[in-house]
Amino acid sequence: MSAHTVIKKTRRLPIKGETLVNAGDTVEPHTVVARALLPGIMQTVRVADQLGIEAKDLPNVLKVKVGDEVEKDQLIAESKGFMGLFKGQARSPIKGTVELIQGDFGHVGVREPPTVIEVLAYISGKVVEVLPEEGAIIETEGALIQGIFGVGGERQGTLMMIASSPDQALNAEDIPAQCEGKVLVGGSGVTAEAIRKAATNGALGIVVGGLKDSDLIAYLGRDIGVAITGQEDIPLSLIATEGFGNVRMADQTFELLKALEGRAVSINGATQIRAGVIRPEIIAPGHRPENLAARADGAQTLEIGGRIRAIREPYFGAIGRVTALPSDLVKVESGTLVRVLEAELEDGSRVTIPRANVEIIVEK
Repeated sequence: MSAHTVIKKTRRLPIKGETLVNAGDTVEPHTVVARALLPGIMQTVRVADQLGIEAKDLPNVLKVKVGDEVEKDQLIAESKGFMGLFKGQARSPIKGTVELIQGDFGHVGVREPPTVIEVLAYISGKVVEVLPEEGAIIETEGALIQGIFGVGGERQGTLMMIASSPDQALNAEDIPAQCEGKVLVGGSGVTAEAIRKAATNGALGIVVGGLKDSDLIAYLGRDIGVAITGQEDIPLSLIATEGFGNVRMADQTFELLKALEGRAVSINGATQIRAGVIRPEIIAPGHRPENLAARADGAQTLEIGGRIRAIREPYFGAIGRVTALPSDLVKVESGTLVRVLEAELEDGSRVTIPRANVEIIVEK
């Protein structure tokens, strides 16, 4: 978590396309950074078979040519029939474009319209690097809060505090009737009923300390793994800042979110805990606290007795306290030599964890 930091986001197409911005451009969350066209599926119309003619006679019955746009059920070929009667007809099964005519086989290929893929800037900021045919890198300054788990994709809304304290769980009666376009902030958790009501009332996101498996399953209608999320077809994004269950939100996180109330934020519930870790996030571009120097992140260092949270497997989400900081490098399962720490987790177990696999929990 940081009250003020430089944030860079790489916005990249899944396939080659066209980059629509230039270095130095100022962008907003909904600015289209890059666009690509995913070719539609081509369907083959077996005209000769349908009309009962030989393939070589295809040119004599066609009513379209390569490049023509056709509508679904549009007539594309018609035989003369017998004495002008009993004409055979072939129609396009889809809306699309005539892409090929195969005289050797008596076939006509019609391709569906392409699917437009667009990548948005996601945050307001400046383009600092163009990725030709792929996208761009956007930079901004502001507040960044990373959660431990989330569901739902990228959204933008206005932050709205609902909980009055970091240990207050959100129930259905806590959700306001007027919360369209809002990202709601609770304390220790949120019930499935509250999530449903928030979605019905137009909220775009909910940020709480913890999420209970039972509430998440009740809302989604199915169990969900924690390996990778973010593609769920749901109307809002959910972010847990601390872990699973009803968990009190960290005081510093709650106070920062409170300071951000009324600001436009970008949120993303996508989570990946294996290789290439992705954490859910709340970004408030432009936030610059008055006492910036006093809140510098550089003051946060690992120390004996300090509280930490594991952000990678096998202890993902576990909270504990540092018991030792060995100076020697240790070889981990991958064969890499890394610096580690020893910690006692909340369940009493003692573990050794790479230092890069934890985050510091700042306590008042």
